[in-house]
Amino acid sequence: MNFGRFYQVWLQHLQFLLNQLASSPKPKTDEDQNYLNQLIKRVMTHYDDYYRVKTHAAKNDVFAVYNASWLTSLERALHWIAGWRPTTIFHLVYTESSARFEARLLDLLRGHKTGDLGDLSPTQLARVSELQCETVIKENEITTELGTWQASDIVSLLIDQEPEIERLVKVLAKADDLRLKTIKSVVDILTTQQAVEFLIAAAELQFGVHGWGLDKDQSRDNN
Repeated sequence: MNFGRFYQVWLQHLQFLLNQLASSPKPKTDEDQNYLNQLIKRVMTHYDDYYRVKTHAAKNDVFAVYNASWLTSLERALHWIAGWRPTTIFHLVYTESSARFEARLLDLLRGHKTGDLGDLSPTQLARVSELQCETVIKENEITTELGTWQASDIVSLLIDQEPEIERLVKVLAKADDLRLKTIKSVVDILTTQQAVEFLIAAAELQFGVHGWGLDKDQSRDNN
């Protein structure tokens, strides 16, 4: 199975997991809590599988992974080193938190804890902010490393391809590692209910961009 086919199967299973997340109960009992924790674990394992297979595919043909022909033009245009920018996660957290905070403002002002993403504690917000700063630094370092590779002498690349290709594979591996660590770290900061809401938002964003991209590509092809 090539990576393009794997991705389609992976995306279908992500939709299945999203449906499970969306229909899951709020954790009112220990049984609910255990169920949600297991569901979160399955989602994170699903992301692990994606990056594990992607790493293997990059070692076989890194240029194909960068080109990502299985994605839409919109998705490729939004890419940072063959994938989403890790700091996008924080924009998602803040956007979801603000929207839920405004929707439940009266409850929160009355001292009623909602337990959702709109009810992040000061400690959680501080940890998210600290993680964001660390991620920005690492993201910039990887961007610089890619820039150094791109500035390499093209003649050297043509003469001695293997070492240069290996360098590009390592840059991609670092970027993917940061993506995975970022989403895992955010989930670790959140409560069970908040983590479920965050993973739903992340999956919906991915499907939303993918669907919009498909519409744009189809419209362009028709024209």
